[in-house]
Amino acid sequence: MALPPSDTIAAIATPSGNGGVGIIRISGPLVATLGKQLCNKNLIPRYASYSTFTDQDGNLIDSGIVLYFPGPASYTGEDVLELQGHGGAVVLNMLLKRVLSLGARLARPGEFTERAFLNNKIDLVQAEAIADLIVSSTEQSVRSAQKSMQGVFSEQINVLVEDLTEVRIYVEAAIDFVDEEIDFLTDGIVEKRVVNLQQSIEKIQQTARQGRLLRDGMTVVLAGKPNAGKSSLLNALAGHEAAIVTDIAGTTRDVLRERIQVDGMPLHIIDTAGLRDSDNPVEQEGIRRARAEIDKADKILLLIDAREPEPQELLASLPAHLDVTRIYNKIDLQAKSPAIEQTAQGTQIFLSVKTGQGMELLTQHLKQSVGYNASADNVFIARTRHLEALKSAYDFVESALTQLRINQAGELVAEDLRQAQQSLAEITGEFTSDDLLGRIFSSFCIGK
Repeated sequence: MALPPSDTIAAIATPSGNGGVGIIRISGPLVATLGKQLCNKNLIPRYASYSTFTDQDGNLIDSGIVLYFPGPASYTGEDVLELQGHGGAVVLNMLLKRVLSLGARLARPGEFTERAFLNNKIDLVQAEAIADLIVSSTEQSVRSAQKSMQGVFSEQINVLVEDLTEVRIYVEAAIDFVDEEIDFLTDGIVEKRVVNLQQSIEKIQQTARQGRLLRDGMTVVLAGKPNAGKSSLLNALAGHEAAIVTDIAGTTRDVLRERIQVDGMPLHIIDTAGLRDSDNPVEQEGIRRARAEIDKADKILLLIDAREPEPQELLASLPAHLDVTRIYNKIDLQAKSPAIEQTAQGTQIFLSVKTGQGMELLTQHLKQSVGYNASADNVFIARTRHLEALKSAYDFVESALTQLRINQAGELVAEDLRQAQQSLAEITGEFTSDDLLGRIFSSFCIGK
């Protein structure tokens, strides 16, 4: 991992354009000297004072509020200076140019937060949560990002790492004292603790999946036979005529995408071509694209005409790992009441897209699927890389359990547990490549 840098950085921290207030943020060892030259006075720590900002000839650039935070008690862990002036684009750029002339350099995207991480002010999960908070589009995702910023996710990972460490110590002792009368690997203690670890990781995985969906939005693919009502459902969820709807089977030939919010919940809705046998090359390509989208979906809404027999062949053709909800549409033509039922095959909902009957049941089901109604006390924001690291840790722990039960191979158990711990450490940044750090922080906005 890279060492904390020793130069001074500066950037405009407010959005581009004109506004009432504009902020320039500066961090690094030159802050105190730079602030004195710029403001023509000594800076008082943690005290908001009015000041003028002048150029090298003493001419006025702007005036406003100065805030000075000596390190390590600052956002970055270094000396930090914030200049709060007027929000005009020209005046802010003039002030930034003056700061750069005094020895600072322009900050890269996310570099202030990166320095906070490198100076152990926050861990990597908290750093990512800061970026996620800034771009959050719903109240639920804001609350979840706040949980991660406060360390809820990190604390759970740290507890797992501590438990793993204790098990590793026990296994290593069993290896070192192999000649003792007690066989530590077969006394049941290690197996029980490894099983508990596996269950703990699985529990965190479930919450992290919800957090990832709240951050990125759930991808929902509308699938089914032609004329089942897929495009009508897309229009109903989107609130406008996003797709052409006709009585002609096979109207939809391509993939249609809509990013919408349902009661503030982010959803990526994808309408696809009707699934059937066809000799039409254009329709065949549409069906191929539909299958490709189905394979990548978080959830499938399988539209079924409630008047027709259940499409067993179509259901059997869907990948087994998919989360499929069967939507029996057009109940208004059968005088059937809207309903939601849980069966051995999963959830099924009876509704009418045309009349709106039962649409609220679908909305509630989608919210529950994404974890929208989960308590804010246990849902934290999560990213795809977190899920990948948790899966890697789970797989290594599962491998360790196999080595323990079948082969009694202490050295292999110890290695699998070490790899699992390393995977978990990648989440918080205790063990993280510089390349990964570069990719993470480059996605931040400049000034943060």
